[in-house]
Amino acid sequence: MSHLPSDTPDDDGASAELYDRPSKSQVKREMLALTELGKQLVDLPPERLRKLELPQDLFDAIRLAQRTASREGRRRQIHYVGKLMRNDEVNAAAIRAQLDTWKHGSREEARAQHRLENLRDLLLRDDDALTELLQRCEVPDVQQFRATIRAARKEAKHNEALPPGSEPQRKHYRALFQALKALNLD
Repeated sequence: MSHLPSDTPDDDGASAELYDRPSKSQVKREMLALTELGKQLVDLPPERLRKLELPQDLFDAIRLAQRTASREGRRRQIHYVGKLMRNDEVNAAAIRAQLDTWKHGSREEARAQHRLENLRDLLLRDDDALTELLQRCEVPDVQQFRATIRAARKEAKHNEALPPGSEPQRKHYRALFQALKALNLD
């Protein structure tokens, strides 16, 4: 006779009840992950910490851990922060997503920056690109914008003539990028 639970109808569903909860190992892994997330929060500067929507008791515990000087006291406080992170009010997934965005930058921001860089390069090469841009969006000061493009083109031409190893000028190149960024081309 086997002592293993079976899924036969005569066991009254007892086997299903045995396995409906996560294992102790899984619970421990989740607790350690939340403690690690709490440690990341403790390492954040206060201005970033304020941007997260944290319950007040968790925020206070994190700030206390940041002020704690002793190694053991800090370790204990971080574990307490991890315990508070298990509260239902805390959205750990949202916190992880925000930390990831701060660490790596959002992909959408990177794409937008690449689009602006490509548009800047196109404006430096092609006069028709400016005409298309002016038809697509409103530029507050068209004369200033054209002057910025001319200065960036002149700067690029000057940089091409520099001997190898010389530092190129980038002032107007950057100014054109900032002007494009201010247009909000989304």
